[in-house]
Amino acid sequence: MCPHDPVCPSAEAPDREAARTIACHPEQGWSLLCNGVVLFEDTGELLPGGTAIAPHRPRVGAA
Repeated sequence: MCPHDPVCPSAEAPDREAARTIACHPEQGWSLLCNGVVLFEDTGELLPGGTAIAPHRPRVGAA
């Protein structure tokens, strides 16, 4: 359970990336969020149950 006030979004919530970072390893390219989500620098995610979310960087439009 999240000790923060207000409580961080759950790992299943659409805004799960808004949870607070509790461990950060930029040299390895990942961070652990309070809700158990591992967030990678390429914007991919690993949810606590093992589900992988593909990177979802914004698409850059052609000029």
